[in-house]
Amino acid sequence: MENIIISEVKNEVVTITLNRPEKKNALSVILRDKISDALNKLSGNSAVKTVVITGTGDVFSAGFDMKEFQKGITDKDFNGRLWSSSDRFHHSILFFPLPIIAAINGPAIAGGFDLAAMCDIRVCTENTIFSHPEISFSEVMYSPLHELLGGALARELCLTGREVTAEEAKRINLVTSVVPQNSLEKKVKRIAAQINRASRDNLIKTKSKIIQRANITGRLTLEL
Repeated sequence: MENIIISEVKNEVVTITLNRPEKKNALSVILRDKISDALNKLSGNSAVKTVVITGTGDVFSAGFDMKEFQKGITDKDFNGRLWSSSDRFHHSILFFPLPIIAAINGPAIAGGFDLAAMCDIRVCTENTIFSHPEISFSEVMYSPLHELLGGALARELCLTGREVTAEEAKRINLVTSVVPQNSLEKKVKRIAAQINRASRDNLIKTKSKIIQRANITGRLTLEL
């Protein structure tokens, strides 16, 4: 089974689907690297204006693959690969020159929450929850959530790891829309069509301003 599925370009949109449903779409090294490779390739594709990221099944992503995380504790060589892959993954998303929509098809936990937060626009299903339970055993990526929600709320969510329901996510502007599961694709297509009324050049220029205003540099491990 492929770790990700990349759709054909349709109406100037490409969808990248996390495809490890048996692992709740956990972000393994291979999966992260394939997403990074795909985004780097798509950034130069003149037929693409918008990228959608979603998951297979009823979970967006449960975050890091915990078996790999545990392996990284004892295996120094793998630990280096683990965090290098993570940095490259974050960099590929945060600095992608075109809009990315997160079509959040279910719970977005830990690194899955990070992935959603790093996208430009988020739409989620009614069964979605967001949380950072990894605070109990690891550091939490903070900057993208701070940029979205402000310091007070971002600090609370990162430090407590508490769950945010879809309803609350809409109320605090973490997501733009909450929809039934069977309406997610239609809603995302509608948003992508609105985005794609702009020229690719204007989207690139505007996304550049978004990245600059977010004040994210290349030193991701230290700053996120």
